Amino acid sequence: MSKLALCIGINNYPGTDMDLAGCVNDANDWAAELTSRGFSVRKLLDGEATKAGMVDAFNHIVGQAVSGDVVVITYSGHGTYQYDTDGDEADGLDEALCPHDIRLINAALIDDEIHAIFMARREGVHIVLISDSCHSGTVNRAPPSSADKEAGRMPRFMPMTAWMSGERLAKGGPGGGPVPADANHTAAAALGSAQQDDAGDVLMAGCEEGENHFSYDATFANRSNGAFTFYALKALRALPANASYTQWHAALADDLPSTRYPQKPQIQGSAQARNRAVFT
Repeated sequence: MSKLALCIGINNYPGTDMDLAGCVNDANDWAAELTSRGFSVRKLLDGEATKAGMVDAFNHIVGQAVSGDVVVITYSGHGTYQYDTDGDEADGLDEALCPHDIRLINAALIDDEIHAIFMARREGVHIVLISDSCHSGTVNRAPPSSADKEAGRMPRFMPMTAWMSGERLAKGGPGGGPVPADANHTAAAALGSAQQDDAGDVLMAGCEEGENHFSYDATFANRSNGAFTFYALKALRALPANASYTQWHAALADDLPSTRYPQKPQIQGSAQARNRAVFT
């Protein structure tokens, strides 16, 4: 069995005025931990993590895996959403990860694209996606709030208005109009679909879907990290041998949510996948 990992960290988002501080540290921390657990690790940091670079890296790591292999992909950066174009989202919005060049190319890496890459894997390949980002909010939310700034934290959420062209925003969704500003944003199916559940995938995410749920950029002992990454690694290192993803997720509850970081980590996957030993 081979263990393959891809660790992505993006602090720098040119043209958005929404840079982060802890994402590169997150990627380096995940890479160090996974290396110590026998993984062959590739990192994409800041300018390396363009959309084309991310798609190529996703395709490469999933494509080289064979039955019995474990693929772990960690992503630390902004999350966003964009207008759904194929009608598979009840709320008209696709969740997405924000590449380094999101503003330059006017395009995010959407959940449908990730889903297609994952479903192209060989039978018997286990994929774990760990996302320390937000996939939530409403169309015209303007983070961060002054309270977040004063608390020394930054939501890892980028609204469409920060990166999408004015022309594209004006066109709105498939019906030709924008999603209502007060529309409730619901969870997407593509990152945690029944098909992927059957394939044995696990998704661990830093926060719940929906309005007012964020993953935070944080500071611990004068060093920037994602709150989820910091506490997920802390919990992981304290787990007994052969502990499951379910046990890992439960251990996170000792630290998150908290008064300072009101985010609730999530886990998705079939019962069989969630009860598999971590990174096996």
